[in-house]
Amino acid sequence: MVEVGLLHEDERLELIGGELVMMSPKGIRHEVVKEALVRHWTRLLPDNTLGLISETTFRLSHDTYLEPDIVVFDRARGLKTLNGDTALLAVEIADSSLGYDLGRKPAIYAAFGVRELWVIDAIHLVTHIHRDPAPLGYRDIVAHAADETLTPLLAPALPLTLTALDLAE
Repeated sequence: MVEVGLLHEDERLELIGGELVMMSPKGIRHEVVKEALVRHWTRLLPDNTLGLISETTFRLSHDTYLEPDIVVFDRARGLKTLNGDTALLAVEIADSSLGYDLGRKPAIYAAFGVRELWVIDAIHLVTHIHRDPAPLGYRDIVAHAADETLTPLLAPALPLTLTALDLAE
């Protein structure tokens, strides 16, 4: 679509059930939190067991592609098999898109079997952890303060405390 001029190169969108959905532009706070989180988790990654990819096109089906900020996966399975069932953790960081990231997005991730989704409010540093996916959404959703240590269930080698990150803008 970029090649034929329908979209500009820097436009952000996702494909959800065959519908193109325009995404909010990312603010500086979003980028600061994402960079600090990627830097932190990259240092903790165990050799050859866990992988981490940032802003990948996450193909959940032939007509649904999301673009999470971070996906943690099993390196032995590789990126070729990355889908809702094989993702260990998906992370969305929100500064201007919090309503969407806490509303429509978790239902999509849950419907495709993503076992754990974290939505991080980049402004208030609250992490909303979604677990136990069901066809209509997650059955377990808990908000956590920035000073709490959080550990992904399927990637316990990656604990996180947001207040311990260097979030200097």
